[in-house]
Amino acid sequence: MDDVRLAPTVGIVASIAFISVLVLPYFLINARSVGAYYGAGPLNPLLGGLFTLVCIIIFAAGRQDRSDPALVAGVALVFGVFIFGFTAIWAATVPASLVLSFPTVAVFEYHRFVLVLNSFIIPLSAAWYAYVLGVL
Repeated sequence: MDDVRLAPTVGIVASIAFISVLVLPYFLINARSVGAYYGAGPLNPLLGGLFTLVCIIIFAAGRQDRSDPALVAGVALVFGVFIFGFTAIWAATVPASLVLSFPTVAVFEYHRFVLVLNSFIIPLSAAWYAYVLGVL
């Protein structure tokens, strides 16, 4: 598989992984606690989740040559930077006391950092896609 198709595929997989990690708390604790957890910071990472859903469509359009690949790479890069920014700001401002108050502390102790790390892969794959296309 060449890098022109591999880079957006990595972006799609990273986006699906981000959504999966974002939805994970809904299966482990009650919805009210998840609302408090995600609403604790100044920016809600669910907004990053919305942008991630758009990124899946963007990466898929570029991978299948349904849209201009250079435009797709640029739009995915901008969306990816915003996703990473929203998630990083939220993770840095969530109080540790809130995270440690959940009954499944072992899962939530590192959840926000895993989410930030996963969100970084999205703009990284978009930058790789732009580099492969010769845009960057």
